[in-house]
Amino acid sequence: MAVQNLLKSHCFIYTSFSYVRLALGFLVQAGTMRRFLRPGHDPVRERLKRELFQFNKQNDAVLQLSGTCWKKRSLLQLSFTLSVQHFVLLCAVTVYIITSLCSTIIKTVEHGFPHQPSALGYSPFLHLMAIGTRSGAIKLYGAPGVEFVGLHEENNTVMQIHFIPDQCQLVTLLDDNSLHLWSLKQRSGASELWEDHRFTLKGPPGSPPSATQITAVLPHSSREVLYLGTESGNIFVVELPSFGVLEDRTITSEAVLQWIPEDYSNRRSCELVEALQEHPKNPDQILIGYSRGLIVLWDRQDNKVTHHFLGSQQLENLSWQRDGSKFISCHYDGSYTQWPVSNDDRQSLPLENLVPYGPFPCKAISKIYWQTTRNGLPYIIFQGGMPRASYGDRHSISVIHGSQQIAFDFTSRVIDFFIIFSSEPTAEFDDPSAMVVLAEEELIVIDLKSAGWPAVHPPYLASLHCSAITCSHHVSNIPLKLWERIISAGSKQNVHYSNMPWPIDGGTNIAPDPPQRDLLLTGHEDGTVRFWDASGVCLHLLYKLSTVRVFLTDADPNDNMNTMGEDEWPPLRKVGTFDPYSDDPRLGIQKIYLCKYSGYLAVAGTAGQVLVMELNDEGAEHVVDHVEADLLQDQEGYRWKGHEKLKTRDGPVRFEAGFQPFVLVQCQPPAVVTSLALHSEWKLVAFGTSHGFGLFDHQQRRLVLVKCTLHPSDQLALEGPLSRVKSLKKSLRQSFRRIRRSRVSSRKRRGVGGNTSETHEANGKFDQGMLQEMELAPVQRKIEARSAEDSFTGFVRTLYFADTFLRDSSRHCPSLWAGTNGGTVYAFCLRVPPAERRMDEPVRAEQAKEIQLMHRAPVVSILVLDGRNIPLPEPLEVAHDLSKSPDMQGSHQLLVVSEEQFKVFTLPKVSSKLKLKLTALEGCRVRKVMVANFGSCKTDDYSENDLTVLTNLGDIQIISLPFLKLQIRYPCIRKEDVSGIASCVFTKYGQGFYLISPSEFERFSLSTKWLVEPRCVVDVPEVSSNNHAHSRSVMENASRKSRCSGRSSDDCGEDERNSGRLMDHALLNDEKVLKEIQSTLEGGRGSFAERNLARSPVGHRLSNGGAD
Repeated sequence: MAVQNLLKSHCFIYTSFSYVRLALGFLVQAGTMRRFLRPGHDPVRERLKRELFQFNKQNDAVLQLSGTCWKKRSLLQLSFTLSVQHFVLLCAVTVYIITSLCSTIIKTVEHGFPHQPSALGYSPFLHLMAIGTRSGAIKLYGAPGVEFVGLHEENNTVMQIHFIPDQCQLVTLLDDNSLHLWSLKQRSGASELWEDHRFTLKGPPGSPPSATQITAVLPHSSREVLYLGTESGNIFVVELPSFGVLEDRTITSEAVLQWIPEDYSNRRSCELVEALQEHPKNPDQILIGYSRGLIVLWDRQDNKVTHHFLGSQQLENLSWQRDGSKFISCHYDGSYTQWPVSNDDRQSLPLENLVPYGPFPCKAISKIYWQTTRNGLPYIIFQGGMPRASYGDRHSISVIHGSQQIAFDFTSRVIDFFIIFSSEPTAEFDDPSAMVVLAEEELIVIDLKSAGWPAVHPPYLASLHCSAITCSHHVSNIPLKLWERIISAGSKQNVHYSNMPWPIDGGTNIAPDPPQRDLLLTGHEDGTVRFWDASGVCLHLLYKLSTVRVFLTDADPNDNMNTMGEDEWPPLRKVGTFDPYSDDPRLGIQKIYLCKYSGYLAVAGTAGQVLVMELNDEGAEHVVDHVEADLLQDQEGYRWKGHEKLKTRDGPVRFEAGFQPFVLVQCQPPAVVTSLALHSEWKLVAFGTSHGFGLFDHQQRRLVLVKCTLHPSDQLALEGPLSRVKSLKKSLRQSFRRIRRSRVSSRKRRGVGGNTSETHEANGKFDQGMLQEMELAPVQRKIEARSAEDSFTGFVRTLYFADTFLRDSSRHCPSLWAGTNGGTVYAFCLRVPPAERRMDEPVRAEQAKEIQLMHRAPVVSILVLDGRNIPLPEPLEVAHDLSKSPDMQGSHQLLVVSEEQFKVFTLPKVSSKLKLKLTALEGCRVRKVMVANFGSCKTDDYSENDLTVLTNLGDIQIISLPFLKLQIRYPCIRKEDVSGIASCVFTKYGQGFYLISPSEFERFSLSTKWLVEPRCVVDVPEVSSNNHAHSRSVMENASRKSRCSGRSSDDCGEDERNSGRLMDHALLNDEKVLKEIQSTLEGGRGSFAERNLARSPVGHRLSNGGAD
């Protein structure tokens, strides 16, 4: 029996070892993809790949560890030297690290507003703001560029955030009643956010959960203890940083009630602790507020109540006056009360009790501030209190200063707010300068120093989703002149904002300045296009373009969000930019194309509208020319069932400075514009819908070409995106046809027989030595050809301009290429008159080629390579000396990218030369593709152009040009995150953006040279030495190593050497890691991965399931 068990154990060891070797084999071959594996290894190419593309540097350490084991000892020696348990654990560790860390993408920063915020905190000492979310994330913000991100292991809602006074630490409370201590620590010259401790308050055995359910948290100014108010009315004291409960200092509700008059205590119990406030002048006194209205001042030295205040209304919150002589309480009935604190009277009567928006029933005032000023008039700032009947649905914060009173009306629910005031201990007055409000959908800062209390333009945390994002477009390396003109136009839109510097200015941004100016353009559902500065860590709004003025809609273009009714009561003022409601869904922007050299901008929308614009530094009034393009070309039997086109304004239209439309092309039928291309040198714009495509000369204001691509049986293309009519009979018929085709093809395969012995005999003639060096082509999936009758085959997916050889190999000419959803590629020769006769002679187009892909897979992209196998430059790029002239001597090549494969054709013969069957080999489909230039991080003399491809599985692949070899694959987006995959946009230099929520872009980098990530320092006094951080898990070390890519090479090298020396011992000496791996082997593999991945340090948070 013992022998059998031993044999079973060693069989399991051998099997585990085989999987490890197999996994390491995949790791070594991760950068290559060959039809036939060639003998030998190409070290030069592997070195170049590491200089061009992002790899996780832990791979080297893993290979070094595993390689050492296999080189020094045989399998039998190793199995007997290590115990069975430790060997299995080693195998599990190795496999887990390989699968988790192999070729991971570098996600650098999250742009935009945190999704579903739930808590807000502020440190007057550090000048840092913290925001918690419902997903358990915590984000710290200071001066522009100073950002930190942490993620709790538990994906629970962050309920409260409190900074430890005068320390670089903060405490978070989650909805599972757990407390977490975070610290900012400096490592390698930069600050990082780390979780030090976690703690859950537990009551005695048998006690109800409410006995320890935390409702209020007070970090004491001594920095040694936390006061925790609970639902039971008891207040527990825990010491920092160990979270040890000081039971002898617990303030029980019974101890408090014995100091309260009997008639009041008999009538009202304490119930839950609603508020805890430390006396501003005496740290030994704590102001405690209970929900039933009782307020007491507790002396923590004498353990007694020194003052009690008997309120009659349900308490919401408390706030001290700066000198400690008074405090103010707010209540559920919409009132607030001022209370004096004197040494003579233990039971004080209220000085004042007001219902600011009474006398009718009002909503609760949930938070209040009393701020003193030098002129003697205090600021009273409170949240809520609106009359229930008329304004109960408003989200408001009121500011009262003398005779001036404004109720700021926010467009989404207010989560929390705080006031920035003088925090100097010697200051006599508060002198508030700004109010920071965290709403559910945006952050708003109000300047309390300037007249009228205007809003401050935020440099970060922009509300990207103020109207739903419908498309995005990235432009790299913007010329300085265009950049300054866009900023100038945007500054004229921001005259209503305050000139106050950003008041949250903690920390120092030590990241290098962006090497170039980048723009991210987002199209929105309300018909606007927003221009964002995407050069660095902060995504800053530069300019907003609205297309609404061209059309007649229900919206008034002169609406002003900041108007207020001075004679109305309450004195409401709308603030914020979040407005998710669109007056007309047809206004939505679907495609954007900006030429950075000429300043031309093309914008296309949901109702078939295509606007061509040019940049004007001054406001102007002019008529927008209108041209209709009939894409059906008057074909009979077609009837559009979708929405109508937008009605245009008659006569001149006034436009402000910025991009101003001068011509409108209206597609008929007014279907969604699905593709757009602009060639500013030829003054041409091409557009496509589900019915066909057209070419427009915006210099002569005339149509050049209209081509209908609609299939006779495709009726769904005539129903429109806003119509819910669908042909069920047609859909079922197509499904049965597919099933019948698959059955016929399977019978044919079974029928094609033959003498199998002949096959075996022929195979036996191969040389066995050759088979060892050459591996046959990988097994391919059978891909069924799509029917021409499938829906939306005429859907135009891509349009492309190119100056290439289309008719013969001796003369090149301008051309237009179009790819459809049915796998058809159309090529048109264009005759563009020379500049001197451009306005006199028309542009002419003639169809030259038509290519039909075999499987009719949708065409995603089209690209032409010149004689040096380099993609053709952008229009006007050569004229501005920013690119070499294309090689027109050698033969050009055409690359057609469909959802299923990449195929290279020779030009002008259009004969197939090379292809990569992505779907057949990988089982995925192409969703996004773009050419990116990858520069070496070692030298400026080498760079190469490769294809960056996003698949429907969320993977990003880099494929070489022109040989179509897979270089590396990155897991990026969860395959279930359809909106994230659809929103992804690549940049020209190997970066990308995608939406991880409606309000946040995740930025990632595929290139080692171009990396934008936060790097900042927060200078604080030294934290006491008794802080003990938790042992870091394997994944934490891996995430820390991934951050090295943004540091100097010396720092990275030192970290790698240290990690290499510790690797052999760290895996098997960490008891916590061993226990977690053991639990994995027992069936908890998924939870183990989630727990470890959730611990990734600051700046490298896991988003949408991708590994950072």
